[in-house]
Order: sequence, then structure tokens, then C-alpha cells
Amino acid sequence: MITLSNIAVQFGKRVLYKDVNMKFTSGNIYGVIGANGAGKSTLLKAISGELEPTKGTIELGPGERLSVLSQDHFQYDQETVLNTVLMGHTTMWEVMKEREALYSKEDFTDEDGIRVAELEDKFAEMGGYTAESDAGSLLSGLGIKEALHHQLMGELSGKEKVRVMLAKALFGNPDNLLLDEPTNDLDLETVQWLEQYLSEFDQTVLVVSHDRHFLDSVCTHTVDIDFGKVTMFAGNYSFWYESSQLALRQAQNQKAKAEEKKKELEEFIRRFSANVAKSKQTTSRKKMLEKLNVDEIRPSTRKYPGIIFQMEREPGNQILEVQDLKATMEDGTVLFDNVSFNIEKGEKVVFLSHDPRAMTALFEIINGNREAQGGTYNWGVTITTAYLPVDNTDFFLSEMNLVDWLSQFGEGNEVYFKGFLGRMLFSGEEVLKKVNVLSGGEKMRCMIARMQLKNANCLILDTPTNHLDLESIQAFNNNLKQYKGNVLFASHDHEFIQTVANRIIELTPNGTIDKLMDYDDYIMSDQIKELKEKMYAQ
Repeated sequence: MITLSNIAVQFGKRVLYKDVNMKFTSGNIYGVIGANGAGKSTLLKAISGELEPTKGTIELGPGERLSVLSQDHFQYDQETVLNTVLMGHTTMWEVMKEREALYSKEDFTDEDGIRVAELEDKFAEMGGYTAESDAGSLLSGLGIKEALHHQLMGELSGKEKVRVMLAKALFGNPDNLLLDEPTNDLDLETVQWLEQYLSEFDQTVLVVSHDRHFLDSVCTHTVDIDFGKVTMFAGNYSFWYESSQLALRQAQNQKAKAEEKKKELEEFIRRFSANVAKSKQTTSRKKMLEKLNVDEIRPSTRKYPGIIFQMEREPGNQILEVQDLKATMEDGTVLFDNVSFNIEKGEKVVFLSHDPRAMTALFEIINGNREAQGGTYNWGVTITTAYLPVDNTDFFLSEMNLVDWLSQFGEGNEVYFKGFLGRMLFSGEEVLKKVNVLSGGEKMRCMIARMQLKNANCLILDTPTNHLDLESIQAFNNNLKQYKGNVLFASHDHEFIQTVANRIIELTPNGTIDKLMDYDDYIMSDQIKELKEKMYAQ
């Protein structure tokens, strides 16, 4: 349990929030949402003790332990992977170290024997004798193979380190768990594992994430930072989003009577409560929804970018034909082989692989930026493409301002390009910023503006939600569902895939798995799982 009493956080004259009185209880998972800069990570830092709030107190339940997902991936470079995870249970780790030091003493005294006995009792109580196997199981569940467990952290890749740090946070069943962007750099299968793990986790969890499916799957409550306040709602992200959009429509419709608005909101809550019956945390969430005061639902102050893809030309029947394509890495690693498919008009295809480099290689090949090691591809004569690469570094090496940068990719006057930048939430003096100082999210919004200039009838998107906030992801997702052209994309955003894709092509070293089906059905199919084992077998 975590109790916040009269909390305020202020930096200089800027007040993030004040008068925060809130209790987070065990058995619940709280998704913390808010616009960029609203103070989501700051709230977690205040709870963890990393940051001192300007005012108020934060208390844990008596004797409770707090664990935090660390964002410092270099802190443990000189420790082994297994020890790094064990250090997640601080008290047990201290007992282990003291116990080892005493056992290694040459002049072991009677007092040392008494102390060792005490430590052995504590060690047993905390599950110390199964700690290494428990830590190993966590690591394996997160995709860290046993061969890596005794290597130094400094020898791991960045993505592997992320998974170890997550295992460290989860280890030892902490009473309170703070997770800031836990799904970053995790593949879809590992995210599913984490969703299942947290659904069975009986303690208190606060999580900040841009992954909507993850928030919907695990969260019993939503903590919204807006209007300079922190407000708790029962229900997940989808409930918050749909209810805030409903409130916005009602606010815009001034003619609607107050009683009609109340009925509409109550009907919405009833419908959502019925859907919640399918979720993992149904009982507490449904009770909370039934008690929800409709007056609590307000339109959000967040701004959603205007992501609108339009086609200048209707595509013909021939879109893209790929025959026997092969791609390898410089060291000879086969990313995919014997890849053949034909894209039909109107299809929105998600490409999957155990190795994300496979999708990037495919997109680079069909965009003419990389040579294939075998096979051919042919675009239809009516097809125009717009490509969003996973790495946009080379696009932003200049000192041009945003307007001049965007003008490279289309024809028009300054006002025309400012209009596209305005859609992507760059306003006023912001359009004169130099592109080489932009944040990752700002660069992505510029790249999306660049794509919109093309009016293409086929979009190629390599992990398009990278670096975007929830508002941009939602806007992007909503437009792609309506877009009439073809979409070829790779993503680790479950909701994005499920709501956009109508075809799935998985790239393997031994050909493709090609299915016209929903993503949810695809990942749950035992037949597909068996097929994948064969296709990835060396």
C-alpha cells in the first residue's frame, strides 16, 4: 500500500500538481497517464524517494518493500546477470553478503556462529535457498537464456539489459512495484509474458507506459495527470480515453440538456462494465465503475496531432509482388529466406519475425536502400510509397529549421509547410527550431509530416510508434484504420497491430507464415505455434 498525503510538486514557478491525496492498495495495478511533461515519471520518482516532493508525505504500509524498474542500464555492468537480479531484493542481498563474509572468516568465533544462525533464519524466511532458481526462472521468462546468467551485465546488449533490469524489479515479490515504461525494447512475446505475470501479481503496482494494450490488459485503475491535478479513475486506458472523448463531444454540443448528458454517460459506463467482465481484474473494477460519479468525467486538455494520410491516386490491382527474397547479415546470419508474397489492393499487412532486423531489412530492400541476397520484388506502376524508417538519424544532421527541413520534401510556400507542422503540434516559434536539437518524439512527428506531403497510396512503416506519446499513437492508429490505401508495417504495439492489420506475414529463415486473420487469433493459435517452431528450426 502507498499513501500520498497532500503532495505537491513544483519546479521554480511551475506547479506540476498539488493537493494530491491518494491511496494505492494491494491487488490493484494503476496506469499513470498524462501528456508529455505532465509529471508521470516525476510522480514515480517522488514515491520511490528519488525526488523530494515540494510538500506532503508519502508512506508505505508497515514493513513493506518497494521495488523500482531502474532506467540506468550501466549501473551494474561489473555484476553478473544473476547477481543483478538477486540485488533486487535488497534486504535478502545484504543478508547473503553478510552470511558469505562470516563463512569465509578464518577466525570464526562463537559470536559469529550465533549471528550466522540468525542470518540463516532470515535467509530461509525470505526464500533465499530458492532465490537463484527463482531469479533464473524470471530471466528465462523474459527471454534471457541460461547461458547468459553468469555473464557480466556489461557484456549484454542494450535490449538484454532492459530485460534483466525488469527481472531485478520483479524479483522477490515486492509489496509495491513502480514500472516506468516497462515494455520499452521488449518484443511482443515478452510483453505477453509480462502481462500474464502482472495479472497474477497480488501487490500494488504503478506503471507508466505508452503501450495501450499493455495498460488495458493489466490495469485496474487509471491515474490521470491533467488540469494540474492527479485524478484516479476505475478502469483501464480505453475506458479513460473513450469517456474523455465522449465528454469532449458533449462539451462541444452546447444544446444537449444536462439530463441527456448524464443518461448518455451512465449508458457508456454500463456498456463498459459489461465488457470488463472479460478482463483479468473484473470484480474490483466493475464495482468501482458502478460507483463512478459521472461528473468526474471531463474532457482532457491533451492535444492530439492531426495525422491524416490521403491518397492522390487510386492504386491499381498490382501492388507489390515479392519472389524468393533473401536477406543476410554481414556475419552470414540469415534474417529471412524463400520469402514470396503478393500484396492485394486494400490489404494492411503486419510483418513479424523473432529478429526485428528482418522487417527492417525487408523494408529497406523494397525501398531500394539495400541489396537483397537473392530474389526479386516489383511494385505496380500506379503505386506511390511513403516510408517511415526505424532509424531516422541521417534526416536530422543539418542545422535547418523545421520549415526549411520540411520544404525539401514537397512543393509549396512557407504557409503551406507551416500548416503541416501545425497539424503535428509545432506552433509559433517552434517551427524555427533547428532539426538537430529535436527530441525523439519531435523527430518522429516531423517524419510523419514528411510522409503526409507525399499523398501516397502505400505506406511502409517500421515500428511507427517508437518515441511517440499516447496521444500521437492514438491519432496515428485512428487514421490508419480509416486509410484506404495499402499499409505494410512492423510494430511491437499490440493494439496497433490488432486494429490495423488484416493480414499477417511472419518472416523466418525458412520462408513465411502468411495468414489472413486477426493478430489476437494468430498469437493464440496452437497450429501457428507449431508451424513457427518448424519454420525457425535450424
